[in-house]
Amino acid sequence: MRYFTDEHEWVDVDGDVATVGITDYAQGQLGDIVFVELPTVGTAVEKGKDAAVVESVKAASDVYAPINGEVTEINGALEDDPSLVNTAPEGEGWFFKMTIGDAAQLEGLMDEAGYKAFVDGL
Repeated sequence: MRYFTDEHEWVDVDGDVATVGITDYAQGQLGDIVFVELPTVGTAVEKGKDAAVVESVKAASDVYAPINGEVTEINGALEDDPSLVNTAPEGEGWFFKMTIGDAAQLEGLMDEAGYKAFVDGL
């Protein structure tokens, strides 16, 4: 199941692991991505708090944790090729994987149809 936040992060849930990235809409707003700062494995992240940073030719932007949990893996490919966030934002351009600290927090996120309606209203 994939969820979305109003800060333009997506979350893929597989069992008790969540994979987090930014949406195609977000990468389009940022422009060409030149640098990604990823969290350290083992870092506890809190819903709505900074978890990573993405820098583009236009601006730097925070990537927020969509739920509470602990970072279990980072996408090392982004350190060598941050443009993956532009070319495959909702696939190979994922940022980090994390444990799900509180599954109930997923209920406050949007599904794909809800996110599309949200973006259409921007």
